[in-house]
Amino acid sequence: MNIRALIAAALALSLLWAQARADEFTKIPPPAVDQSDSTAANESIVLAGGCFWGVQGVFQHVKGVVSAVSGYTGGQARTAEYETVSRGDTGHAESVKVTYDPKQVTLGHLLQIYFSVAHDPTQLNKQGPDQGTQYRSAIFPTNDEQASIAKAYIAQLNEARVYHAAIVTKIEPGRTFYQAENYHQDYLTLHPKQPYIAYMDIPKVRMLEKMYPDEYRSEPVLVNQAHAAKQD
Repeated sequence: MNIRALIAAALALSLLWAQARADEFTKIPPPAVDQSDSTAANESIVLAGGCFWGVQGVFQHVKGVVSAVSGYTGGQARTAEYETVSRGDTGHAESVKVTYDPKQVTLGHLLQIYFSVAHDPTQLNKQGPDQGTQYRSAIFPTNDEQASIAKAYIAQLNEARVYHAAIVTKIEPGRTFYQAENYHQDYLTLHPKQPYIAYMDIPKVRMLEKMYPDEYRSEPVLVNQAHAAKQD
């Protein structure tokens, strides 16, 4: 992602990839194991699946999501900044902290969207044109139940062979989430015509609406509401 300033030179390739990817979104079964307590208080889970712009944008459009914040997870506090993480040697993954209301949406439904729309869980240390461990597919649970549900779902999907290859998503508990710089927040909403967003991430939001209409909301929940209002 540190080469985004040069992405215009690769637009033709990116467009071809996006068009091919649009045909690869996979409708997957819901998890057999899910959260049992629908009266629980809000929870957070951190999800990584390539560039955080698109992952954040998808979950900001999911009903029951209270907030979706872009950040870095897996490394140390001193390296949790964009230019350093972009080197690919910090242990961090670009990630999104998703806070949700279990009374409105379960963790299982969020993971169903994560695995089928937000990213391709069969790509190892890359997503589309972005490559490196900072773009890895990873789930950072905040409690044992989340880890157990995620592990069971990965096993279920692999056994069902719903993808052309095995899921490479890693479950990494006990990691600290560090919020990314302000200019990365709400990036999809603020810059829908930016080439990377238009070709890589807008199709994900469209597919969310198509595949999960009951979970989709047209107005995203934003980190920077005031900033977004100024852009209108």
